[in-house]
Amino acid sequence: MHNYTREDIIRIVEEEDVAFIRLQFTDIFGTLKNMAVTVGQLEKALNNKCMFDVSSLEGIEGEEDCDMYLYPDLSTFEIFPWRPQQGKVARLICDVYRKDGTPYEGDPRYVLRKAVAEAEEMGYSMNVGPECEFFLFHTDEDGLPTTVTHEEGGYFDIGPLDLGENARRDMILTLAEMGFEIISSHHEIAPAQHEIDFHYDEAMVTADNLMTFKMVVKTIAKRHGLHATFMPKPKSETYGSGMHINLSLYGRDGMNVLYNAEDVNGLSEEGYYFIGGLMKHMKAITCITNPTVNSYKRFVPGYEAPVYIAWSMQNRSPLIRIPAVDGEETRIELRSPDSAANPYLTIALCLAAGLDGIKNKITPPENIQKNIAFYRKKHKKTQKDLAAAIGVTAAAVSSWECGNNTPDVDTLFMICKALHVGFYDMCGISADNSPLTDDENNLLNTYKILNDAGRQKLLERAVELRDLGYVKGDVEKMA
Repeated sequence: MHNYTREDIIRIVEEEDVAFIRLQFTDIFGTLKNMAVTVGQLEKALNNKCMFDVSSLEGIEGEEDCDMYLYPDLSTFEIFPWRPQQGKVARLICDVYRKDGTPYEGDPRYVLRKAVAEAEEMGYSMNVGPECEFFLFHTDEDGLPTTVTHEEGGYFDIGPLDLGENARRDMILTLAEMGFEIISSHHEIAPAQHEIDFHYDEAMVTADNLMTFKMVVKTIAKRHGLHATFMPKPKSETYGSGMHINLSLYGRDGMNVLYNAEDVNGLSEEGYYFIGGLMKHMKAITCITNPTVNSYKRFVPGYEAPVYIAWSMQNRSPLIRIPAVDGEETRIELRSPDSAANPYLTIALCLAAGLDGIKNKITPPENIQKNIAFYRKKHKKTQKDLAAAIGVTAAAVSSWECGNNTPDVDTLFMICKALHVGFYDMCGISADNSPLTDDENNLLNTYKILNDAGRQKLLERAVELRDLGYVKGDVEKMA
């Protein structure tokens, strides 16, 4: 980000022989749009006098006041390195305003700006660091995209297995010319899949950088005869592409408020509450962070995408991970978003959810220490045992939900036995040290050797299930 003034931009345009300026903005779906003006119209653009018709833009159809204005953000001025060096092309990222000078509420930048302002009122600022994955596929004889690749590269492979390393190198050099600080790049797990990570920055700057990043990657790929796609799951038989978001929160003193050296997990109260807010709102957030049908084809077990709403300090499988760093580097990694998402809305929602967690002191559930994917596979048999133990099909389960054929307390015990792990969790005991054995037919035997706290938890859960209509009978007899 630059601290340019109007005079700085006018001077640079003259010195660098810039002939065209693209006034860029992002629509509600996260698609980059622009209107190009000649250098003769630069001062008009800098005076916020460039009007455009939004009536044909997706997501804005039906807007009665269809004439709006582009207000350039001077800090975003950049010259495109890949364009001709005589009569160069530059860009300015813009906010969208109405004719009366008020921000357009449907502008994603405005939505993020509001979230950032709310954080500032609470005394916080947020830095965001994305991890962007994408595929490089061949194009057909007409130059149209395909999902064909001839390479067999895998995770961290190098050439000649990695056939995209030259394109990736040119992407990095171009991004660096445009002010990006590149941290690393590498081949990802799937053939033709790549990742380039750039340095974290303030929320708005990172959202702007994500839009620029995708534009550069697609442009340089095309120059190499390739098609770059940020589609979450372009091929069903392999890994998908995510856009993990790393979030750090700072106080007015500039210190990382997520960190507490005295906590066993190294997290402060604000850190836990921030996680709690994310987890509380995650189902709603997912509509924005994963906006396409294809986004949900990525959420399948076995391909590293998160499929459980959980958080962890030690493994990479849950929805939220806390990387093994501390102090000023403490951050929260949200692993569900993909690059089909609108970055402005994604970051705004993450910030708003975290702030809600802090304001309302939302405590997250206990963190998961084991690999959830292994955990699921290990106990898959017990899930099958459930059907055998209670002798019902999915249709019968649906019937229970309608209040029919409600199981009695003894059946509840059998369900608990079949779902060992769920039983351990509700009773507050470790699965590794469980007294339950496979040959026990009556769960009451296990219940009798639980401590008082375990018995109370089981009783509370049974009462809750009875009140919801899932269990009938005198559940208090378990006391």
